[in-house]
Formats: sequence, structure tokens, C-alpha cells
Amino acid sequence: MNSNQVKRTGRGIRKGPKRFTISMKKRLVVLFLIILTAFFALGIRLYLIQRDNGRSYTMQVLSQQAYNNKTLPCKRGKIMDSSGTVLADSQLVYNVIIDAKQMLEEDDYLEPSLDAAERLGIDREKLLAYITEHPDSQYYIARKNLPYQDKRDFDEEVEKGIEKEKKALEKAEEDNKDSRDGESGQAGQKTPKKTEVKLVYSNIKGIWFEESYIRTYPCKTLAADVIGFTVGDNTGAYGLEEYYEETLKGVPGRSYGYLDESLNMEQTTIQPKDGNNLVLTLDANIQSICEKYLNELNEEFRNRRHKGNGFNNGACIIMDVNTGGILAMASSPGFDLSDPYNISAVAGMPKLDENYNPISSYMSEADTQALSDADKSKYLSTLWSNYCISSHFEPGSTAKPFTTATGLETGKIKPTDKYECNGYLQVGDTYIRCVHVAGDGILDPGGAIERSCNVALMQEAEKIGADIFCKYQNVFNFGLKTNVDLARESRTNEFLYTSDQMSDVDLASNSFGQNFECTMIQMISGFCSLINGGSYYQPHIVDRITSAGGSTVLTNSPRLLKKTVSEETSAMIRKYCIRVVEGENGTGPQARPAGYRVGGKTGTAETLPRENGQYIVSFLGFAPAENPRIAIYVVLDRMNKKNQDESLWASATARKILTEVLPYMNIYMTEPLTDAERIELEKQGLYDTNDRKNDRTKDK
Repeated sequence: MNSNQVKRTGRGIRKGPKRFTISMKKRLVVLFLIILTAFFALGIRLYLIQRDNGRSYTMQVLSQQAYNNKTLPCKRGKIMDSSGTVLADSQLVYNVIIDAKQMLEEDDYLEPSLDAAERLGIDREKLLAYITEHPDSQYYIARKNLPYQDKRDFDEEVEKGIEKEKKALEKAEEDNKDSRDGESGQAGQKTPKKTEVKLVYSNIKGIWFEESYIRTYPCKTLAADVIGFTVGDNTGAYGLEEYYEETLKGVPGRSYGYLDESLNMEQTTIQPKDGNNLVLTLDANIQSICEKYLNELNEEFRNRRHKGNGFNNGACIIMDVNTGGILAMASSPGFDLSDPYNISAVAGMPKLDENYNPISSYMSEADTQALSDADKSKYLSTLWSNYCISSHFEPGSTAKPFTTATGLETGKIKPTDKYECNGYLQVGDTYIRCVHVAGDGILDPGGAIERSCNVALMQEAEKIGADIFCKYQNVFNFGLKTNVDLARESRTNEFLYTSDQMSDVDLASNSFGQNFECTMIQMISGFCSLINGGSYYQPHIVDRITSAGGSTVLTNSPRLLKKTVSEETSAMIRKYCIRVVEGENGTGPQARPAGYRVGGKTGTAETLPRENGQYIVSFLGFAPAENPRIAIYVVLDRMNKKNQDESLWASATARKILTEVLPYMNIYMTEPLTDAERIELEKQGLYDTNDRKNDRTKDK
């Protein structure tokens, strides 16, 4: 072999390109066809799915997309008296919402956020425990009803803090920039320390505020059982708040957004609609006068005979006799609308049996604190109840004008009829006594009302008969709801007799107001028709409804329901009732306010069981006597004193109330004042010797 000849090895041999054989081409074609067939089949399958189930799957996907849903609170309507004084309102507050997930996004967020929450009155440890247990929670109400001022102060603090930190960051950035420039110009020197800013306010995360409203009652205890209050989610309970729930509550708005099929956020807002307002016939000043004198009497007789309130209940209604509008509806003891669940308010009330009936012992402060939750509910519901419309009782002698009116209207008795009273009357085998044991002698119907003679009234009822008597009880609306616009009015039909049930003794006792029951609102509504010419108006306490903007939505015009008696009968009843106050033998002289003529009827009703010697006393009257504008009904239920059957306390309370109310209503005095009366009025600040407005008698 030549030495110059290069030895070839396998590594050095250059092979030619590998050939793409026919077999390989066939395999590749087959693979391509398989893949193409699979894609074709998949396309057909997707088409069929879209055609047959496309809408279903679309809805399913949309239902799983992110939604942002927020309720916008509405403002509950106001309740205002006849002159615009606000009795119930709604105040803007905030719920503090915690987003635990955002609070935990960075390590630097948690501590500043917890500190901030603590400043908002949230328990730090409880909040931390919640966040630890629910790290993905984005909505947790940590506090309700944060006042507007507190929220504003917090916002201002955070805003100022963030601004301060922002400036500090800008300054730090400039300082660091200068340091870097100096470092690059002076090689070999030590690197200066970098300026850092610790962020606090800027790291407050996961706290936001949700608007809400709470109910407020500026006058607190005034007309509490008339107004009612709200519970839970601002729903009305008792009184006007409950009766007019749909009118007052408004409609919440809603703001919601979602990602559509193109992943665009769609946002829609439905604005809230605030509730309508109630403007009442009730006058806050007249209401306040009534409550003042009831509360004074309660305090005067508190703990007098036993430990407890001055009476089980004291109440007063003042009504416009020509419209049925309620000017005042007061009761005592009352409660604070801003704190209705305060159980201490029931101290002094009688204890209740399982049927909510009062017993002879009374609640002490210690008793109130020892009550179970169930018993607390029982006592509080009794406290919240409106005595004027919910409690029923035997009216006593205030029912006598109704009996006499029935006889006069039907012609069964005449104004000239005479009745003899010897102190009692035998009805069947029963002897029923008169209030005057010695007897009242010979009386006409007017004298029977003046002296409040039971015997004469029983003789009138005998002439009238059970059929007519029961018919006119319904005419005067006894036993039926008046449908006054207040929640929880009682119906008393079960406490009245029908004519086929009524015995002679029942008829006799019903004639003077015993052995049947009614409510205060039934009694005064019927009485208004007796003295206004016979027109029975539906009692009402809302004069009109206005929108949140103040425009009138509905006017509650006086509603004449029926005629009960004629003008002639009404005039006779007014005349007889004036004799009760002004007559020589009248039972109600204590009811006459200085400078005025009024009429009315006293009442004393023995409660059950009769042997207990407990009474309800009352005065049902009207003013002024010549042309009545208002009716007044004062009821004192079982006063805390030995002799409970003295109606003079109800008459005297009516006098005190009318002494202030009549001048306030610009009803002028018509009768000369005695020196004693003038001095008394001056002491009360109710008479100005230089002011001729109240006393027109000085011109005579």
C-alpha cells in the first residue's frame, strides 16, 4: 500500500441521504387520514351539541360567571304630627363590611387593617378569629349601625394618612435618587443607607362600608303606643309602624353586574324608592298635655296603697267630633321608643297570669330582672299594647247617654217621663241597687243622667226592650271594630249579648254600662255621634300620606259611616250631659275648666270578680258646650288607692287637660272667671292679665 494513500475507516465514509420509502409514505398518509377523520368527527359532534344543547350550556356557563350584586337601601317614611313635628324618622348609618380575602393578600395588610377595624369599634380578637377561620370570605358584617359622623371621621383620618404616606414615599424616592447619583459620582465610597417608608394607612385593606338606615324617634316616649316601633330588618311592630308598613317601608334598589359571553362587565342599577310619609291628625302639643297629666297622676298615687304604679292603666283620647280625627291618644305608663326592650319599664305593673290578666301583686325592679325570656316577652307586649284600642272593659255609667238616646230616638221614652228611685230595683228575683242607696226620688230622663241613677236607667231599658236595645248597641258600633288606622284593635262582639241571649237582668245591668264590654275607641266614636247631630265618622289618625318629596299621595277625608240619632235626640243628650257638669246634683262638676262650659258623663265600673272592690273610673265629655268641637275620654283603671270608685279623679284630670287644650285650640273662654280661678291660671302660666285672647268675658 502506498504510504500516501489514506486509510478509510467507517467513521470517515460519507453516506448518502436516507431514502423516504413508499412504505413510510403510506403510513404517513394513513396517519393523516386518521387525524383528519377524528377532527371531522369532533367537529360534527360539536355542531350537534351546539345545535341540540347550546342554549342549555350557555345558561350554565353564564350562571357560573362572576356576579356583583349589591342591595341599595331605601329610607323608611317619616311620621309627622298635624303641624309637621317629626315623630319618627330614619337616620343614615353604615354597616362595616370585612373582606378577609383582600385583607390577607399581602403580609403587610393584616395588622394595619385590624388596627383600623378596632378604631371602628370592632373587637380585634373576634375579627382575627373570624378571618383565620374564613380566609376566603369577602363579605362579613363586623358591625352594624355605625353613625355617619364616625364613618366620616374614619374616612378623613385614612385619607389624610394616605396623603401623608404618599408624600413621604415621594420624598424617599427623591432621597434615594440623590443617593444613587452621589454613589455613581464617588466611586469607592461606602453605599449610603436607602430611605424606607413604613406604610400604615395605605395598607388598610378589606374594610368597606355599606349604607343602611335605622329608625329614630326624636320625641322618645311621646305617643309611643300610637306610633309603634320597628324590629329586625326595619319592619313595623305595633301602632302606625305596623298598620302602615307597606306605605312606610319603601322599595330597596339594586346594583348588579356580571360578565357577559364576551367577558365584558355589564352593570345595571335600579334606584331605591323611599317610603311615603304619614301626616297625622294627632297634635304633638295636645298629646303632650294629655300625657303630662296622666303621668303626674300616676306619680301622685304611686305606692299609695301597695308598691306599684298609681294605676294599672291611665288613658285619654281627644277626638274632633265633626271629622273623627284623633287629636290625642295617650296612655300611662308608657315606654321609650328608642329603647322599647328595656324590661325595667314594666316595674310597677301588675303581675300577669298565664292569660295575661292582671293579678293583685305587682312587679318590682328585682322581679323584672328575674324574668325568663318568655315572660319578658309577655310583659313587654302588654306594655307596648295600646290601651285605647286593645283593652276592653265595662264602661259603667258613661253608657247611660246611649241608653237614653236609644229610648228617645225610638219613641220608647219621652223627655217628660218620670221615674221613681227608692235606691234599688227588683228585676225578677234579683235586687239591683242604685249608686245612691237612699234613692234619687222622682226623675225625668235628664235628671237620671245628671244624678247617674241606675234605677231610672233600668226602667228606661225595660220600656225599650231587648230587641231594640241590642239593635242600637250595634248602631253605636259596640262589639264591632271601628277600623281605626292602628294595628291590633280589639273586637268585642263576644262581650255583648244578642237579644235572644239577653235576660231581664242582663238588660237591666247593660242599661247602666255593666255586664258588657267595649274599648275606649268604640265609646268615644259613638259618643261623638250622640253630640254632633247623629253623624258617626270613622275614627282615624292619619290625615294624609305624602311622598318622600313632599307631594300629597292620598288625603284621608272624613268618612261618614252612618246616622245614629236625629238632631233632636242629639240636642237632648247634649243638654242632659251639660247638667252632669253644671247641674245642682251633677256628678261631674270637677270636669269644668275655668272660663268654659262643657258637658259630659262620669263613669264607675266594678271589675271582675265583683267582690274585689276594684273599679275603673272615667269621664266622657265634650267642649265647648254650645257648639262641640272636641270630645274627651279619660279612663283610670284600678287606681292605687283605697276607694277606687271615685270618678272625680277622672273628671279632675279631664279638667286639667281641657284647661290647656282649649286655649291652645283658640277656643275662647265664654264664662267669667272667679278670682280664685284667675289666680290658679296665672300660677300655671295659662293666663296673662295683659292678653285678652283667652278671656273674652272681660269685654262683657
